[in-house]
Amino acid sequence: MATMSHYGTDRDVLRTALDWRQQGHAVALVTVLKTWGSSPRPPGSLMLMRRDGAHAGSVSGGCVEEDLLQRYRDGELSEHCPTCVDYGVNRMEATRFGLPCGGRLELLIEQLDASEPLQQLLAAIDAHHLLARTVDRHTGAVTLQAASAEQDFSCTETTVRRVFGPRWRLLLIGAGHLSQYVSQLALMLDYHVVVCDPREDYARGWQVEGTELTELMPDDAVKRYADHGRTVVVALTHDPKLDDLALLDALASTAFYVGAIGSQRNCELRRKRLQELGVTAAQLQRLHAPIGLPIGSHTPPEIAVSILAEITALRNQSGAQLNRAAGVA
Repeated sequence: MATMSHYGTDRDVLRTALDWRQQGHAVALVTVLKTWGSSPRPPGSLMLMRRDGAHAGSVSGGCVEEDLLQRYRDGELSEHCPTCVDYGVNRMEATRFGLPCGGRLELLIEQLDASEPLQQLLAAIDAHHLLARTVDRHTGAVTLQAASAEQDFSCTETTVRRVFGPRWRLLLIGAGHLSQYVSQLALMLDYHVVVCDPREDYARGWQVEGTELTELMPDDAVKRYADHGRTVVVALTHDPKLDDLALLDALASTAFYVGAIGSQRNCELRRKRLQELGVTAAQLQRLHAPIGLPIGSHTPPEIAVSILAEITALRNQSGAQLNRAAGVA
């Protein structure tokens, strides 16, 4: 019987693909190439298929997966790999497959015949490196090369290029209780999480696997890690000596988001302190404080959800604006 997994992170999908290959299964990789209208999953989304119906990841949120699996089991999609498939090319098909009104997907189906590229991609992700996987759409040949944080996904008539690794970095100031929950959620969202705390007692007690811990002073940590526009800096110590030190440099950096925890009153006092220290009015407008969406959160897990929700909303809003400016559907 077919089994449906969660969408999964890139690492989950690659790890599953490697496991299935090593178990002797034939594995197909499906990649969303283009979308039109209200398609549920963005370009670059991934899904794995096995002939017994097992699959991992998602390319449409459940709309076309069953049909894809059936066609793969029947051998239709594996005879000429790589191959492209269109779903929702007209309103009748969009309705049949449950795609939103006007939705359309173009998918690339590949047969994964080698384990080594999967192992290299997993090693890069674990080392917090970015690696681009490029597929020749005619031959299926795969090449891997180093990539930058500004790159993501591209599709031409001849190649498909997908970057793997932590394209976004989260720098947390403070290794306290709240940071544990924020970092765990951020790891699920594929961030490279760096936790900064020069306080020996806090640093010694940090145990969240998959994160990077630094005992640099906060301003030095910002200089080292907030070095590109896909960085998020969040100050969570409640200690002005540490939080303000990080914010001074973060607000002058290219970081996408800078935020700090605290009550409304404490945040206003923080703004006055930062202004006295030379932070400009324009820079202060970049500061999100108090941090997080107003969802009535009280416990550390709830506050962590509100923080990541706000950052995610702003990231998605920014991505949509960039797509509209570039004329991308």
